Amino acid sequence: MATITSRTNAVGPAIVAKHMLPRLTLSGRNVFAVLSARVGSIGDNRSGGWHSYRASKAALNMFVRNLAIETAHRSPQTICVGLHPGTVDTELSRPFQRSVPENRLFTPMAAASRLLMVIDGLTPSDTGNVVAWDGNTVVP
Repeated sequence: MATITSRTNAVGPAIVAKHMLPRLTLSGRNVFAVLSARVGSIGDNRSGGWHSYRASKAALNMFVRNLAIETAHRSPQTICVGLHPGTVDTELSRPFQRSVPENRLFTPMAAASRLLMVIDGLTPSDTGNVVAWDGNTVVP
């Protein structure tokens, strides 16, 4: 049985994609974006820990990559991405906030605003990637 973490972080977005992507237009710009996290990066993992959370976000990132490849065949202007919001001031990040520089701890509203700006700037060349709050691509 899938853990709550994997159901929330990986399976949930897959179910949403299953029902939403067939409804997108075949021409023109569409964006399918899911909330990922830098900790799902295999190449950028320098500290370990958070095993189920990291694994579920890595699974989500792989799902986004697969989805992007398949969707591009049908709708080349559709962009499928994961979004890394940075460190957001929530209960999840609270135990780790001491090590986060003050200008890198975002309120939920600031994180959402930054991600909307990132979405506005996406192009089809970004599809399949995880893009951070600052517009940079996260190492897979």
